[in-house]
Parts: sequence; structure tokens; C-alpha cells
Amino acid sequence: MSKRIVVTGMGAVSPIGNNVADFWSSLQAGKSGVDTITLFDASEYPSRIAGEIKDIDFSNYFEAKEINRTDRFILFAMVAADEAIRDSGLDLDAVNLERCGVIVASGVGGLGTLERETGKLLSRGPRRVSPFLIPMMIIDMASGYISIKYGFTGMNYSVVSACASAAHGMGDAFIAMKAGMMDVAAVGGAEASITPIGMAGFCSMKALSTRNDAPLKASCPFDKKRDGFIMSEGAGIIILETLEHALARNGKIYAEFVGYGATGDAHHISAPAPDHEGAQRAMKMALDMAGITYADIDYINAHGTSTQLNDKYESKAMMKVFKEHVHSVSISSTKSMTGHLLGASGGVEFIASVLALNNNIVPPTINYEDPDPECPLSYTPNEAVEKPLNYVMSNSFGFGGHNASLVLKKYEPSE
Repeated sequence: MSKRIVVTGMGAVSPIGNNVADFWSSLQAGKSGVDTITLFDASEYPSRIAGEIKDIDFSNYFEAKEINRTDRFILFAMVAADEAIRDSGLDLDAVNLERCGVIVASGVGGLGTLERETGKLLSRGPRRVSPFLIPMMIIDMASGYISIKYGFTGMNYSVVSACASAAHGMGDAFIAMKAGMMDVAAVGGAEASITPIGMAGFCSMKALSTRNDAPLKASCPFDKKRDGFIMSEGAGIIILETLEHALARNGKIYAEFVGYGATGDAHHISAPAPDHEGAQRAMKMALDMAGITYADIDYINAHGTSTQLNDKYESKAMMKVFKEHVHSVSISSTKSMTGHLLGASGGVEFIASVLALNNNIVPPTINYEDPDPECPLSYTPNEAVEKPLNYVMSNSFGFGGHNASLVLKKYEPSE
């Protein structure tokens, strides 16, 4: 497990920008991507707001026939992968494609396709169901499509662990690459769950914010008035390479991926364990793998969903793990701007963490106006902060008790 793993390319489709440059500009500016739902008539829903992808023209990337036969979450993944591959500068004619893999995750996959085709089944009978239902719906097709387009014939699969999906997929790739199974991997997550059934399900759980009259303010992690998360969609795709491979082709390097922790709560289907004990172990595991201590972390991109239980227990977990250093480390939740991309959130937030590390800028937690005594930490309120960053951590936690923590290090060529 001696190989070093680095980040060489990134692609993003998010509610605050359909490419990495726009995404980063919005994060620094504290721009919210939450607005009233337009993808369907949500007038009868308790929550009528979401983080939709705006102003994206899939015809710039795909033929009309391909668009009609591909679910929205896969299209997002393909657009982000296109940017990430181009950004990496990989010469696909020169690399060994058998040592290039794809692990792109999702929490729910082709929910919109399943919903639409179920409607056809119920109203018009089984013969009217599309023959493309299954390949449009199943989660592994995001990885499959990317593999087919770029000819990557190495490891190829998806991970499903609710809101920790993308983080677990990236962690899997990290371990596999350190073990020598791949030289290059396209990793991350994609999601498109702003659908009638998706919104109805989360509304019934009372998991979503109902601040419909103030969508820009509705996602307010760690704030006392938080009342639920904001459903969002999009994709974040990252190109990982072994350091040897990147140096051999003179590729640019954004950061080094140095730590991964993954644990289970064994507690409840949706609520985190008290004090987020599983999250504590995930963070400690990631620190141990990185070979550092809690005092080395300069910034944490928190899971920070804007729900009562997550924000309280994640804060307690960080207090337990980071001890006296917890008031020195910068913390923020970029979900305050993007909303919650479910299974794709870890990919998008990994990109945010890389950009923070590269630019020595901590993105803010916007809408932080009324501090919660049960969340007593430094959450970078409302404005980005310039600060020297050497190590950053990104946390992702999912329904079912799934916990993942990732650690990035500023790349030092002299090492």
C-alpha cells in the first residue's frame, strides 16, 4: 500500500455552476443555488424548493436519441466526466486503458425514469414500458457509460451508501490504486432525484426544509433555525492517478489524497448515533491512514445537512475527535449553497475541498445567523476566509449508518 495518489482532473455540474470554475466562484461569493422547483408541479408539496441544475443544454454533449435513452443522473455524470478528463490532460491514446477504471456512485440512480415508466405500466400496460428502462435506471450505468466512452477497461462499478456513496466510491478507488490495481480512475457521484416521488418520500419523512418563502435562506447548516435539508441534483467527477503515472506524463497535480475512513453506526435507519460515534471512528481512521494527527487538519468540509440531528451530532463528533484543536480548525458546510446532492454530495464536496486547499480559501457556511448552542464551533459564517491550508478533511454520512471521511494534503513536488 505504498503508492501515492493524486488529483489531476475535476468536473462539476452543480446548482451553483455547471463547471468547476463557476462552481468555485459561487462558493467564494457565498451564492445559493436553491430556488422554487421547476422540474414538476410541486404546489401541493410541503417542500417546494430545491437545488436544480440550471441552464444546461445536453444537446451540446449528446445526440437527441442518446438524451432520450439516458437518465438525467447519467447525463450529469457524463458532462462532469467530460470536463474532468479534459482538465486532467490525459492522452487516452497514450495511457494503458486496462489500468484505467471508473467508480461513480449514486444514492438513488434513475428515479425519474423508474417513476415515468411505472406511470406507463399502470396507465397503458406492460408493453408500453421502454426497453431502455433498466439501463436508464440502474446506478452502475453512470460508471458504465463513462467506461464505454473513454475505453477505460479497468475496475468498473458503482457504490450505493445513500449520502456517503460518492465518498465511499472515491475511498474504494484510493485503496485499489494504492494496492496497484489501477493507475488512473474516474471517480465521484451523480444524482437526479428532484422528482415527484423523490420529493414526496423525503417530505413524508419530514427531512426537507419547508421554508418555501425564503429559498435562498432555507439551507442553514448549524444555525438554530434549520428545519431540514434541501434536495439537490448534479455530479462531481474527479480524476485520480498514482503519483508515478502523473509525473511520468508531466500532468498537473491539484492535491494528494492521503486518508480514508469508513465505518457503520449499527444504530438506526436514518438517525445518526448519539455523539455520532461512527463518524468519530471514520474521521480517526482517515487521520491514521494519512499518518497525521487531529492537530494537522486546517479545514473540514462538514457533512452539514441543515437537519437538527446531523448538525448537532456532527459537531459533537468533531469536538470529540479534534479535542482542543476543534476551535482552531476551520469548518464549513458548502451544502448551505449547493443544497444536498445525496449520493453525489461527496464528489462535489471533494472538489470544493481540493479548491479550498489549492487556493488557501475556506468557503463559507452561508445563512448562519442564529447560532445554536448545541453547535458551538467555528463554521466560517457567511463569508469566505483566506487561510493557509495544508490538510483538509471532507465528511459524508448516509441513511443506514454509513460514514466516510476523506483527507487531502497540499501536494509538495519536492517530497
